[in-house]
Amino acid sequence: MADGAAHDAGEGGTGEPPRPGLDRRRFLGAATGLAALATGLTGCDTSGGGPAGGRPTDPLAAERDRPGSPDWRLRATGPPDAIEGYPDRVSVLPGEEFGLHVSTTAPGFHIRAYRVGWYGGAQARLVWRSDRLAGRRAAAPHLLPKTRTVRAGWPRTTVVGTDGWPPGAYLLRLDADHGHQRYVPLVVRSPAAAGRTVLMHAVTTWQAYNAWGGHSLYRGPGGDYADRSLAVAFDRPYDATGAEKFLVYERALVVLAERLGLPLAYTTSLDVHRDADALRGATAVLSLGHDEYWTPQQRAHVTRARDAGTNVAFLGANACFRRVRLDAGPDAGPPTVTCYKTAYRDDPAYAAHQAPPTHDFRAPPAADPESSLTGVFYEGYPTDAPYVVHGADHWLFEGTGVTPGDAFAHLVGVEYDRVTPEAPTPADLEIVAHSPLVCRGRASHADSAYYTVPSGAGVFATGTMRWVEALMAGTRDNGRNHGLDRRTGAFVTRTTENLLRAFAAGPAARHRPAPKPNTDHVYGR
Repeated sequence: MADGAAHDAGEGGTGEPPRPGLDRRRFLGAATGLAALATGLTGCDTSGGGPAGGRPTDPLAAERDRPGSPDWRLRATGPPDAIEGYPDRVSVLPGEEFGLHVSTTAPGFHIRAYRVGWYGGAQARLVWRSDRLAGRRAAAPHLLPKTRTVRAGWPRTTVVGTDGWPPGAYLLRLDADHGHQRYVPLVVRSPAAAGRTVLMHAVTTWQAYNAWGGHSLYRGPGGDYADRSLAVAFDRPYDATGAEKFLVYERALVVLAERLGLPLAYTTSLDVHRDADALRGATAVLSLGHDEYWTPQQRAHVTRARDAGTNVAFLGANACFRRVRLDAGPDAGPPTVTCYKTAYRDDPAYAAHQAPPTHDFRAPPAADPESSLTGVFYEGYPTDAPYVVHGADHWLFEGTGVTPGDAFAHLVGVEYDRVTPEAPTPADLEIVAHSPLVCRGRASHADSAYYTVPSGAGVFATGTMRWVEALMAGTRDNGRNHGLDRRTGAFVTRTTENLLRAFAAGPAARHRPAPKPNTDHVYGR
């Protein structure tokens, strides 16, 4: 997201000084060809293993038939310090232990671990609950002055074992004696990805926007961009409900994928960064609704999987936009997410030629625009516009009944991507939705696009950040609404079902019609 911008999920601050827009014609004359794109194209703020031959036995099949627990939602959060906590590991394998660090103003509390899924509509299942634990209020966090990194540094409250916990996305609910509650998110990752659709939870992006303790990668306590963190730590709770990014941008997709009964695997951006084989043999990998902060290693591993036949879907906008570095955390715990952004020259590791700059992938030096992987190019914020179908006969839209020009109000927002021929763009790319919009007074478009590569893998990008939110349109969980209605929810749900089922069947180019390249036609070139 644009630095300092505040979109409709509540992030942001006051931001870096505004930068002028850039006419697309100037791009072609730019010396690097990429420096121009780094400042934006419209005047909108832009700072912001091949599949296995047979389907494996699905270890989650029995889990999906278990009864759900409809009481998983928070009832009352109370004041920010009422109860909050964080794990000492972002993800664990089934059976591994993790430590939990909790601070509360109550004399005691319980922990309940809910696995998110369909569960006949309940959308979560209570997998484990603790005995009552003694509560204590932890000390104030401390700030590392050089990078303005907030660390809670709380002592460990308890150790939790995960024997019998199936892989999945979990919400640990902290229930204080005085009735207040908070979530702590945790991923129980799958031991292997072969033959499965991988849900890649964007924990680096969660942390980038986390303002707990007064600092995020966007702002400091006074809302100033200049006082933002240059590195953010996982050893602190998440702000708000404790799991806001997961709830808004990821949960609805988890519920849908589980409902479809597809062979699934769960992982995180950190795990894909660490393990070159994390995606080996996967049929598909899903980047969820807000997945902005990537390491070069994560990007290389996703690209390698694509080139080995793994389909890739970007179900949001602004994906793979920021280049980050993972630096060692304290006591061998989770790493620190480092992103100096516009101050990258002040990064000691960059200055010593020990690391690439931690700023936008598209910006020089070391420019590498995200569009070579995603197919689309992040253009700006904020916007609110209808999603307009262009290729109504595309297999993605089967069963939706759409015709060319059909529109779905408010589905494009608050950030958006477009196909940008001047940027690195795959040749065999088809624009399937082409949505007129206005961003900061300038007219442009958002695009949904699909392309394939020689391995047979297909890549789809929605071009809008509201896609996963729209899966909840018209339901009790679509709290932000944006004006999304049930018609839009039905369209997005059916389209996503088509996508997930096709991508779960192996390299999409081998069993779905090839893209009909149309970038030049759509953009009049």
